[in-house]
Amino acid sequence: MNWHPSTVRWLITVLVVSVVLLLINLPDPPEKPDAPANPALGQAPSQQQPPYEITLPYRRADNEYVGSNACRECHTDEHQSWHASYHRSMTQIMSPETVKAAFDGQSHTFGSERFTMHKRGDEYWTTIENLEAAKAAPDGHDPEAVHVRMGMVTGSHHMQVFWLPGMMGNLQIGFPFSWLIEDQRWAPRNSLFIRDPHTVISQENWNMNCIRCHTTGPQPKPNKAEQRFESQIADLGISCEACHGPGQQHVDRQLQLAKLPEAERKQALETDPLSIVQPADLDHTRSTQVCGSCHGMKWFDKSENWTAHGFSYRPGDDLAKTTPIIQPTQLDKQPWLKPVLEKNPDILADFFWPDGKIRVTGREYNGLLESACHQRGTMSCLSCHSMHKSDPNDQLARGMRSNQACLQCHEDMAGDITSHTRHATNSAGSNCYNCHMPHTSYGLLKAIRGHTIETPDIATTLETGRPNACNLCHLDKTLDWTAEHLAKRTGKPKAKVPEIHQTTAASAVWLLKGDAGQRALAAWHMGWEPALLASGSGWQSPLLADTLNDPYAAVRYIAHKALKKQPGFVAYKYDFVADETKRLAKREEAMNIWQQELRITLPKPVAPVLLNEQRVRDIDRVQDLIRTRDNRPMRLRE
Repeated sequence: MNWHPSTVRWLITVLVVSVVLLLINLPDPPEKPDAPANPALGQAPSQQQPPYEITLPYRRADNEYVGSNACRECHTDEHQSWHASYHRSMTQIMSPETVKAAFDGQSHTFGSERFTMHKRGDEYWTTIENLEAAKAAPDGHDPEAVHVRMGMVTGSHHMQVFWLPGMMGNLQIGFPFSWLIEDQRWAPRNSLFIRDPHTVISQENWNMNCIRCHTTGPQPKPNKAEQRFESQIADLGISCEACHGPGQQHVDRQLQLAKLPEAERKQALETDPLSIVQPADLDHTRSTQVCGSCHGMKWFDKSENWTAHGFSYRPGDDLAKTTPIIQPTQLDKQPWLKPVLEKNPDILADFFWPDGKIRVTGREYNGLLESACHQRGTMSCLSCHSMHKSDPNDQLARGMRSNQACLQCHEDMAGDITSHTRHATNSAGSNCYNCHMPHTSYGLLKAIRGHTIETPDIATTLETGRPNACNLCHLDKTLDWTAEHLAKRTGKPKAKVPEIHQTTAASAVWLLKGDAGQRALAAWHMGWEPALLASGSGWQSPLLADTLNDPYAAVRYIAHKALKKQPGFVAYKYDFVADETKRLAKREEAMNIWQQELRITLPKPVAPVLLNEQRVRDIDRVQDLIRTRDNRPMRLRE
């Protein structure tokens, strides 16, 4: 959620001057250099202007958490590998070391306001002007422009979102622009998510939302009587104690043991545990719940009063007893969910496919819960992932990028994998998780593996709309083609498919006719290397060019990324948040590039991809798909 344009000016005018409450081990602020008495837009505000200060989440005052720095002395290697992870940098104080965005005087408009990002020493500021007032001023600048210091940033891997200090305690409110790290650009925050572009955007409150999983030991602590937030945390980011549990007792115990002779120390360890949790030592259910406490669509039980005291769950506990995971496939066993659905009947659609399988990222635990490998076996998150022995990019444990992830249990297939996959040994089709854990979740402007271990099934695709693995790789093939191959493979009757899926490639149907989430997944797969190897490249270009004018900005962004993977488009430039006139012009430019490109690999037959042998488009079929598109408003909550 973001600001509605009409709320922005109101928010800024009610910001109050406050003392900086830096109770989370922050360094002393740098000296502020002198600034011009009458700063121009984009420069540092003058010393004469009242200095708006930032109020950040307090350090927890209880004697339960110690913070990640307390772990470093004894666990140097583990601390180092964690420090290199994106878990650690999930939420940070803004500084030259943490901010990747350009605060160099750039200006962007949101509603009736103009925001200019700039630095003042090592501080990060935004100048906010009313556009009407700026137009009326002789110099083009709002004489009542407000300079606001920003203090906190979330994200460090794909994008960074920023927060403005609110007037109520340490309230943090979402800044309307985010920084795309790969693209090195600012973009409207709302454009980066699958959200109905016609709905009113509400404010995003960090203290009640992002704090839940982007910090350690969170306590929102809304003070209703004084209308302020007094939020507390153990650590910004996901730190040691998020996985191993609060460490104060462990540290105290270690200090006590250090004073004992070695023999007494060994005896004490045998009789009294160290009061810390090792997820790897837990059974597969409890170890997975450690991850699921954040990576799951969980229910917040009001009876535990989590906003005041934080979640009562601690690593090693049974998560289901305090914050159970919402499972649409188990609604008969979750009576506490019924009143929620009565008030919010559409909420499940924000997270799940119609059959209850998860369709958004960040909720991978939900996917695993629906897998037989977890239900009837011992598969856990730690079967494939590791915090300390992995690539920070995706936390896959060493050796788990290959089929070893599956063969550690399915050893009988190791000797002859192709007899099961029926694809070449070194092809993407013989990579277990491409077929059994395809990219059917959406988030972070891309497709994500759904984390439900399943087998391709046409009936499921038709009933739920969830793309199957076969057609996400064989982009040029119809569902009917897939149904025929699966029937031959399983010996079961061939599934019947609607006429459109007998004549048109499933990827084209999803891209042009599907809902916003399906369109995003289809567009991403048209730039996925294994799919391009399996189905050829170039023929996707006109389909992706049509998608450059999709109603959802996030879908347009993904389509552009996929288009740049097609022959002739490496240098093609496009702004996914430009106005429609400019987008249509870029669509025509893309069509011209496609017509001139000679390296296109046409599939056979070509009719399913809406072309003929001469590369002429079947415009009537294309327009019919777009005209019958599923335009129901969507909001996928990542």
